[in-house]
Amino acid sequence: MSLFDSVYGFFQRMKEGTEHLCYGRPILRAWAVGQRPGGGRLRVLDLGCGQGDDLEGIGQILSSAKVELTGVEGWEPYREICATKGIATVALDIERDALPFQDGHFDVVMANQVLEHSKDLFWILGEVSRVLKPGGVFLVGVPNMATWHDRLLLLMGQQPSSNKVLGPHVRGFTRPGFKRFASVDGHFVVDAVDGSGFYPFPEWLAKLLARLFPSLATGIFFRLRRTDAPGTFLDVLKTRRFETNYYGGPSA
Repeated sequence: MSLFDSVYGFFQRMKEGTEHLCYGRPILRAWAVGQRPGGGRLRVLDLGCGQGDDLEGIGQILSSAKVELTGVEGWEPYREICATKGIATVALDIERDALPFQDGHFDVVMANQVLEHSKDLFWILGEVSRVLKPGGVFLVGVPNMATWHDRLLLLMGQQPSSNKVLGPHVRGFTRPGFKRFASVDGHFVVDAVDGSGFYPFPEWLAKLLARLFPSLATGIFFRLRRTDAPGTFLDVLKTRRFETNYYGGPSA
């Protein structure tokens, strides 16, 4: 085992027990509840809801009469767990399937630790911008590729831990990079950013450091507000060409 592997393993062991902080659930929960309309029920959709942890947290604050909780989840055992929590779920591929909801149906859409596993962000944000009401919010949580320890790893010529080759993540995000992407052409404005988790420090210190230096935190969180811009985010592709022909150009 190399010296690097030994040091890396040491820091991995130090972070054990603080992984839950990287989900930033209190941040997303507060943002979602704060979006509650003056009258009627708050409608919330969670893309890749898993066992419904984020939705359950919102439901613990707002009664069923005040909130409608819906999740997209592909794994049947998780959908069964969600059903026991009063969460309605649908199974689909968020990278190619249209969301089975009317335009402007939701007040809040969430995607927590999902987009880093997704290649076709244009389609996902296109559908989110369609089903969100103007003024509604898209709450996003992703691993931060510019976290302090990944900056150090890159400086040493090593793969960042947030985007391992031998791992499930296919995209990496930084605070300025995602803000530029999400706000292009004006379908969304980014009106809040926060951080959570700070490897490999103990929980009390990790919380303090993430609050002081969110751009260096392990997880980074964005609140995107839907504007009244016409069309959807997918329209971004109509006037742009990319370095590769993945989207086939504006005519695709």
